[in-house]
Amino acid sequence: MRKAFLYVVILGLPLFMVSCGDDDLKKANPVSNQKIILNRDRTLGVEIIYSDSARVKAKGNAPIMDKVTADNGSTYQEMIKGVKIDFFNVNQPGVIDGTLICDYSIRRDQEQKTFFRKNVVVKNAKGDTFSSEELIWDEAKKLFYSTQRVTIQTTDGNVIEGIDFEAPQDFSTYKINTASGQAVLKDAIAP
Repeated sequence: MRKAFLYVVILGLPLFMVSCGDDDLKKANPVSNQKIILNRDRTLGVEIIYSDSARVKAKGNAPIMDKVTADNGSTYQEMIKGVKIDFFNVNQPGVIDGTLICDYSIRRDQEQKTFFRKNVVVKNAKGDTFSSEELIWDEAKKLFYSTQRVTIQTTDGNVIEGIDFEAPQDFSTYKINTASGQAVLKDAIAP
């Protein structure tokens, strides 16, 4: 029995070695030659001001911001320890209308989009709270959207959940698909 096993190993090993041709290595080499070089600059304690038409619209703070530039020229900013953004009232300078807090954020310059991820919570001027695992800010379209589950808790106690969320930058209105929720009904008073 042992001799039979030994013959199988001895005869099978050269067959196995022959099947490992150099074609696989030739295919792997070009892939390994495609190296991307990244230049990373780290800044601690960052304050970011977003203005439009000479009016401060938002101010963000991040403990760490890495500015990354790839060798192909594309750039992005990554906030690995999260970010907190205060949105200011356009008509009353200095008055905060809402906030956004998350555990991670990345802004892609060429796309003009910022991705807020992990424990994203937004509070608007009315006091409504929006929470999700991801919100995307499209700077060109001036709106926030998400394909992840979004939960909205209104100041009057209503709770709405759904996916395919969209809202303008000030979160004054919103659109949500595949929604479900709980509504608080007030007692009707008879005339």
